[in-house]
Amino acid sequence: MKIKKLISKRKINKRIEAVAKKISHDYSGKEILIVCILKGGVFYACELAKHITVPVEIDFMKVSSYGSGTESKGSIDIEQDLSGTIENKHVLIVEDIIDTGITLSSLLPILEERGPASIGITTLLDKPTRRKVEVDVDYVGFTIDDYFVVGCGLDYDQRYRALDYVGVVEE
Repeated sequence: MKIKKLISKRKINKRIEAVAKKISHDYSGKEILIVCILKGGVFYACELAKHITVPVEIDFMKVSSYGSGTESKGSIDIEQDLSGTIENKHVLIVEDIIDTGITLSSLLPILEERGPASIGITTLLDKPTRRKVEVDVDYVGFTIDDYFVVGCGLDYDQRYRALDYVGVVEE
């Protein structure tokens, strides 16, 4: 398999710093609870947290909208839930990529029921051309075309997540 570099490590790092600066400004005087969506989101969440200047707490969720198939079933299963409460906290959901919007549109009402002070969303990569459900994303690293990408948390059959760049899989 061949992987063509789409976004370099340098560009990714620079953009993460810019997104973190905007988040720090928008959440000035507040504490943020990062809700990292596993597995892919952990790479972006860790890099982002290093550059956010307001207090940050991190928790993790693992959700699936695919089950055992390759097409989304339109609802989610929570495979791993948060370890603590989000009540009255400023939640920032961190995703590696948002494409159809199905996972987030199903997750948001579940989190809203838990009484957070606010919920924001950030993603390293956004593929709006694949949207089936509209989702308001507050902080986007990069908007990309409809490519199958790996690196920076994104995988192909659990491989290539640790690449320090985003690449397009070419067969």
